[in-house]
Amino acid sequence: MKLNKPSRINGRVPVLTAQEAVNYIPDEATLCILGAGGGILEATTLITALADKYKETQTPQDLSIISPTGLGDRADRGISPLAQEGLVKWALCGHWGQSPRISELAEQNKIAAYNYPQGVLTQTLRASAAHQPGVLSDIGIGTFVDPRQQGGKLNDVTKEDLIKLVKIDNKEYLYYKAIAPNIAFIRATTCDSEGYASFEDEVMYLDALVIAQAVHNNGGIVMMQVQKMVKKATLHPKSVRIPGYLVDIVVVDADQTQLYGGAPVNRFISGDFTLDDNTQLTLPLNQRKLVARRALFEMRKGAVGNVGVGIADGIGLVAREEGCADDFVLTVETGPVGGITSQGVAFGANVNTRAILDMTSQFDFYHGGGLDVCYLSFAEVDQHGNVGVHKFNGKIMGTGGFIDISATSQKIIFCGTLTAGSLKTEITDGKLNILQEGRVKKFVSELPEITFSGKIALERGLDVRYITERAVFTLRQDGLHLIEIAPGVDLQQDILDKMDFSPIISSDLKLMDERLFTDATMGFTLPDAAI
Repeated sequence: MKLNKPSRINGRVPVLTAQEAVNYIPDEATLCILGAGGGILEATTLITALADKYKETQTPQDLSIISPTGLGDRADRGISPLAQEGLVKWALCGHWGQSPRISELAEQNKIAAYNYPQGVLTQTLRASAAHQPGVLSDIGIGTFVDPRQQGGKLNDVTKEDLIKLVKIDNKEYLYYKAIAPNIAFIRATTCDSEGYASFEDEVMYLDALVIAQAVHNNGGIVMMQVQKMVKKATLHPKSVRIPGYLVDIVVVDADQTQLYGGAPVNRFISGDFTLDDNTQLTLPLNQRKLVARRALFEMRKGAVGNVGVGIADGIGLVAREEGCADDFVLTVETGPVGGITSQGVAFGANVNTRAILDMTSQFDFYHGGGLDVCYLSFAEVDQHGNVGVHKFNGKIMGTGGFIDISATSQKIIFCGTLTAGSLKTEITDGKLNILQEGRVKKFVSELPEITFSGKIALERGLDVRYITERAVFTLRQDGLHLIEIAPGVDLQQDILDKMDFSPIISSDLKLMDERLFTDATMGFTLPDAAI
């Protein structure tokens, strides 16, 4: 597809309105969109202009969308405004749930829909930049992206096989086809008159450079939204993350904010300010904190870990309360290293971060087995230790980095509640009281689709635990073993009857540590032993 681009004059990058910029997007273009949840690095002005143009003119039509990281607010923002029939015909996303209007089109079989693991997807964009045909990886073996299962296809109208099973030197790999984008929506804070861009007010970098390189090297148009422009060659070279020759169009939005709503820039999450150690950031004693506390018991001094979004994300705050947060390093797949993990839709907007890597490099580290431990939230678990998060209750959520992270981490800690749907508990007198049981059982006999394979984890010698507010399980060759229960709960009534299968009950079944159930610091010290 040959694209028309605006010309530079005397080397200056064209500066257009968002409405003018989206006029350069033709029918059937492949649009790659940078951004993460909560407005992180989201080129909102460009997305809005494209959505509005289609509403008014019904052009452009039949776009293919690539979104490596889930952007949005789990409602109507992110790429949800692009969920208009006729505008989008095809989508490949790392995560879907942050922009549920797009997910709904996929659920209704109105678009072709694929899900690559987030890390693999960003690596395929890097491959596309190098004109490589795809990525060869053992990430995803035994999960729904494996072509022996669903092959990453999310609905019935998605037919083309993008993932193949190959064998090299008697080892199985998945070959993920790289899709070359030809339009990019990216964002930075500042650029000079030639398009050289810096990210000083941003929370992270994500894969902005990779996306820009992929689109540029495939003859496409890189559209970049910024908050301000400065004179040519006045940005410090070490602050520049996007070289100007990659940028074709700049859209200036003086009202651009770091995240959705609030102040334009929070200097703590941009890394400019450091939160004082005495600042109180504590969780109330509830089931969420209980799970995070028990999960912390699986950490060791000197370990490098990952923490995922959801109930698992409280572990950093609990470690801070216990005074051991500096004894290990938690990372987030989008790039942050260290610091205090944020919660909610803007997950990854950390404070007191020690370093920020580009997302693609972070996943390289994960894929190579660099993680000692990971903490991930689960939606469902089956009797084989398989975990499902990408699709449940008929809703498409996507994997995010879940498959990338859980495939090679030496210790894998899944966190969640035993049941879901209006579960209410309280912790009093050192016991867990179930006030209202959840309507939905999360421990089921068989998962229809697999996001984490217990079988593959055991073959790789990984240590797998499942921590809930009332029970702790571990995965062994013969299945799930129940190893701990909470004080105050009945084994049969509150645990076994709330599961669709019978776990193996440990002969050494223990009560969960009583310190977990006290509304005071636990006095917990991290062990020195290696994981």
